[in-house]
Amino acid sequence: PAARAAAVAVGYLRYLRGGPGRGLELRELRRARRQDIDDVGHKYYLELELGDVMDKGRTVNCTAEVLYHLGSKTSAPDVQVTVQGELRSTEEADQQFYNHMRNLEKELVAENIPDSLGNVPPELEPIHLLAWAASGFLIWQNSTENTNFHLAQVKHVKQVKRSDEDLQFDYVLLLHEMVSQEVQPWEVTVLWHPQRGARVSQS
Repeated sequence: PAARAAAVAVGYLRYLRGGPGRGLELRELRRARRQDIDDVGHKYYLELELGDVMDKGRTVNCTAEVLYHLGSKTSAPDVQVTVQGELRSTEEADQQFYNHMRNLEKELVAENIPDSLGNVPPELEPIHLLAWAASGFLIWQNSTENTNFHLAQVKHVKQVKRSDEDLQFDYVLLLHEMVSQEVQPWEVTVLWHPQRGARVSQS
């Protein structure tokens, strides 16, 4: 159960702090305890070590609280996260990706990231990392104490032209639910801007 709560906390943080230049992952669950709060739910207190898939050498510590509401199938767990230490800056990479995507003559369309051998082409890595951030939102919003979602694959992604400054990507993501072993497709629209980060506008 603590590992499932940790997956929710990391998903939440991945959505808040992830993007085309950063993918947060759990390196270690250091400590966990559960508190049963009468008539409210179960609260997990976690100490985590996180890393960035783009920066293998550096880790940051993080404390998190995850509250699952009793009997609720519809409300997302409440998550509070505190990161100790600095993640590497992605400003330059973000700006490069933004300029590149804005200047494409034809909107990007891709599927099956990673492919059946687990490979992600370097030019699609930012698109994959952005999907990771979006999957963090889905994991946080749809998890219960008995689920454990992971992003298995980007089945399809299509860039959509916009009149404002945001980049828009319409994704079909395959989430693997580790407890039931189900693989579920999710349609999700992601807006992204270097200054504002990733926002899931609908799922």
